[in-house]
Amino acid sequence: MSDLKWYVLKSISGQENKVKTYIENEMKRLGFENFVTQVVIPMEKVIQMRNGKKVPKEKPYYPGYLMVEANLVGEIPHIIKNIPGVISFLSLTKGGDPVPMRKSEVNRMLGRMDELSEFAVETAIPFVVGENVKVIDGPFNGFNGTIEKLHEDKKKIEVSVMIFGRKTPMELSYMQVEKV
Repeated sequence: MSDLKWYVLKSISGQENKVKTYIENEMKRLGFENFVTQVVIPMEKVIQMRNGKKVPKEKPYYPGYLMVEANLVGEIPHIIKNIPGVISFLSLTKGGDPVPMRKSEVNRMLGRMDELSEFAVETAIPFVVGENVKVIDGPFNGFNGTIEKLHEDKKKIEVSVMIFGRKTPMELSYMQVEKV
C-alpha cells in the first residue's frame, strides 16, 4: 500500500506502551491491520545504577510520543484518537490534519533507534581525555590505554593502547573500558 505514511502521535507520558498495545489490538479487532502497519515507540537504553550494579533500562526517547505508520483514511484517525491515553496527532494547527513525517525524519528516528539499542548509552561520557583506562570488553580485553578523544555524538572514545610496544588508537564504546 503506497498510502502508508508515518505520523507522530502524542500520548499521555508514561502510557506509550499501553497506547501502542491498544492501537494494535483495536486495529486487529476491526480488521484494519493493513491501515495501521506499525506503531513504534523510539526507545533509548540508559544505564541505571541499582545496588552498585549497572542495569540497562529502556525508556522512551521522546516521552509522550509514538510513531505510527498508517494510511489515515475514513474512520482510522478517529479510531486512533479515541484510544485511551491518546492526546492527538501532531498537526500544524490545533485540531488540524495530522502531518506526515518526512522520509528523512522517519529514517533518522528509526535509524536512531537502531543506534540507541545497539549499546546502552549513559547521558555523558564518564571519562576525560588523558585518563588511563583498562579495556574490559572486546578483543583487547585486559589492555590498558589512554583516552585520546571523546566522541560525544557517537558515545565512543578513542583510546590508544600499547600493543607490542606501539601505541595503537582504537575506537571503543565507553562501556568497554573502566578507569584504572
